[in-house]
Amino acid sequence: MSISRRVFVVGSPFALAGCVRSKPPGASLSAPLLDASYVSMYAQVDTEPFPVPAIDLTTVEPAFLRREVSYKTNAAPGTIVVDPSARYAYLVLENGRALRYGVGVGKQGGFNFKGDATIARKAEWPGWRPTPDMIRREPERYGPLKEGLPGGLGNPLGPRALYLYRDGQDTYYRLHGTVEPWTIGTMVSSGCVRLLNQDIIDLYRRVPVGAKVVVLPASPATA
Repeated sequence: MSISRRVFVVGSPFALAGCVRSKPPGASLSAPLLDASYVSMYAQVDTEPFPVPAIDLTTVEPAFLRREVSYKTNAAPGTIVVDPSARYAYLVLENGRALRYGVGVGKQGGFNFKGDATIARKAEWPGWRPTPDMIRREPERYGPLKEGLPGGLGNPLGPRALYLYRDGQDTYYRLHGTVEPWTIGTMVSSGCVRLLNQDIIDLYRRVPVGAKVVVLPASPATA
């Protein structure tokens, strides 16, 4: 993925051919979402190589915004637990607590990883390329993108990516950002886990290479 860095315009045909939908729904959520703490949490980030836009909180369900919660698990602090059925990723903390992030997960019938993995690599403004399986399944769609897309505003991975490996092998499963914040809480990706861009930046700085990730099995409704 060592692709030269340049800006890709959001909504370009190449970006849309990857892991995104065509357009957002109309803003429909209620005014209480405009809580000052969340406005600050999801404000525009201007300290990056590319500006990270503020999240329009009227397009994201409040249940999927970042918060600390009570969380019972046998996983050690520092572990990331992904629950595809609930559409959450939890960063396990001490004393039965966790940071909970809303996520978008794989579409029904798509590639869906489960079980234990390790974050073997982290990347800022990563490049993206379709997996070999994606190219085999849809050669006309993904074949032209086999050399990948550079990091930038229109890249479907967003500003950060965490790469999951098992037994030293790439699972092709990532936790990453998104150019479509309104899809958080839905089944929409090609199998990877997408977070709001401000959330993946937050999670990225909290977890080191070598951190454990546990992806729970999806329920039949989301498998």
